[in-house]
Amino acid sequence: MVDKKEFQKAEPLRVFLVDLVDKTTRKEELADRMRELENLVETYGWIVVLQKYQKKNVPDAKTYVWKWKLDEIIQDMLRLQANLLIVWNALKPAQIYQINEKLRIVSEEHNLDPKMEARDRIDLILKIFEKHATSGESRLQIQLAAIKHMWPRIYRMWMDLSKQWWAASGSGSWATRWLWETNTERMKRHLQEQTLKIEKKLVEYTKMRKLHRDARVKKWMPTVWIVWYTNAGKSSLLNGLTRKGVLAENKLFATLWTNVWNLYVMSDPVMWIGKEILLNDTIGFIRDLPPKLIKSFSSTLEDSIESDLLLHVIDASDPFVHERVQVVHEVLNDIWANQKKILVFNKIDLIDDDKISELNNLFAEYEKVFVSVKTWTWLEELKTVIAKNV
Repeated sequence: MVDKKEFQKAEPLRVFLVDLVDKTTRKEELADRMRELENLVETYGWIVVLQKYQKKNVPDAKTYVWKWKLDEIIQDMLRLQANLLIVWNALKPAQIYQINEKLRIVSEEHNLDPKMEARDRIDLILKIFEKHATSGESRLQIQLAAIKHMWPRIYRMWMDLSKQWWAASGSGSWATRWLWETNTERMKRHLQEQTLKIEKKLVEYTKMRKLHRDARVKKWMPTVWIVWYTNAGKSSLLNGLTRKGVLAENKLFATLWTNVWNLYVMSDPVMWIGKEILLNDTIGFIRDLPPKLIKSFSSTLEDSIESDLLLHVIDASDPFVHERVQVVHEVLNDIWANQKKILVFNKIDLIDDDKISELNNLFAEYEKVFVSVKTWTWLEELKTVIAKNV
């Protein structure tokens, strides 16, 4: 499990970002990828000092980034006093090991403290998850996700440990090798035991949540799940609908658990008949969010997956709006969330009528509502659409 004390220092880490993309990647898309990675770093509280990318259709088998590029990056890290290298791409255990070996050697040559090290984007997301996990259940889910992410790297950790044992023994005997293998087995057994304990506790949370869901069904309280790509204005929309003063943070993954908000709508305005609806607010999505991380929140997402309606909040002014919508829909398909979707295009005060017409045509197969939380435009219409669909 990640040690929280490790990075609780007076000075935040200085981070060097690197991304490897194929040669057909557009400059706009590359800039967007880097901007999102920088947002992740700043969400955790670190400082980005430089960004670099490499266009290669095939990554290096050993270090992912090609050797000459990695040497160039390390020299830049020394010059800028950067102590953490974060690679946008998901690295294999052997690749992260090889990069860290090079960084360790250079750090020792230059007597650096703290030493330079490397992590990939999934490592960073896990650390943000851990930082924002406040409930007992979300902390357990993060621990489970971290264990599953660590598991493939045990072999490389064992190799590093074995080298140390080999140097210390000076013999390389079979008895010493047996000790290395014993340490590996102990680590595996420990992680297996931790996994079973966590999964057992999560089952208890799942049973409790089912009881709450059954109670809501008996009271006939419809539920609506709000989904969104990060920074689409979801929190501001919740404030506009519920007037509850939801904290609107410009941070990724600020919410990891399910928040439930009450919304009162008029189901029959003529007869003045109202209806209480529950809004479920859960984790936001980003591109290439590994399925195993989403599945680690499967128990938290149960309430939302079984909701009656999906509200997909979208930043209408986003130049990558089509890609953002596609990412969210792919994640929903992966977790079998097949309810009816209503697309809620927010921030229409930032676009013109031609853009609205373009979005209408682009997503013609979906029911849509165009709103502006900033100017309170069409929020009442959105409530009417919600009431009609539940």
